[in-house]
Amino acid sequence: MIYPSIDKLLNIVNSKYELVHVISNRSKQMHTYKNYQIDEKDYKSSKNIGRAMEELEKGLIKVTNSNNN
Repeated sequence: MIYPSIDKLLNIVNSKYELVHVISNRSKQMHTYKNYQIDEKDYKSSKNIGRAMEELEKGLIKVTNSNNN
């Protein structure tokens, strides 16, 4: 089972596509810079994708609307 649930995360972002974009970017940052916003032992997930999802759920990632219409 995925933690946190996709349904909870979709309350934070507008679409599944945006969710994938935000989580993948944050995961790449974690991998490249070894920069974590939570102490590593406090994550439930051992992988950066799951850790990025946890950060989003806890409000540690700010999602802004970048539409320039």
